[in-house]
Amino acid sequence: MQQAQQISVEPDIEKEKTKKKEKEGKIGILNIYTTFNNTVINLTDLAGKSIAKFSGGQSTTQDRLKANPTIAMFVAQRVAEEARDIGITGFYVRIRAKTGQTNPGPGAHSAIKALTRAGFKILSIMDNTKIPRGGPKKPYGRRGRRV
Repeated sequence: MQQAQQISVEPDIEKEKTKKKEKEGKIGILNIYTTFNNTVINLTDLAGKSIAKFSGGQSTTQDRLKANPTIAMFVAQRVAEEARDIGITGFYVRIRAKTGQTNPGPGAHSAIKALTRAGFKILSIMDNTKIPRGGPKKPYGRRGRRV
């Protein structure tokens, strides 16, 4: 009787392992590039191979609206559709801004919110905005140019 019980327990363990594999899903890297003029979202796999790329210019015909948070939300929804087709369930998010300040552009926050509403898991958010650290020496010395 002990042998029969052991045989019935082993298939249950195998079923649990397969369930865990199905629940895990795939993970992708989401690169969000925001400026005051546009928002570009690029979805890649963990190796860096590009899967989908959408921008604000593809969602609207008006140039002044490309960096709008609403348009960024529409772009994020299009990326979410592509990710669902592939089977991606979670993202590592990288934000890079070219605004001249340390804060990202207007579309970054709304794009992330749209993805969480779509049911994706955001594993981490990393800000890759380039910040000047001193820069080149200014001309004319400490007291400025004397006329």
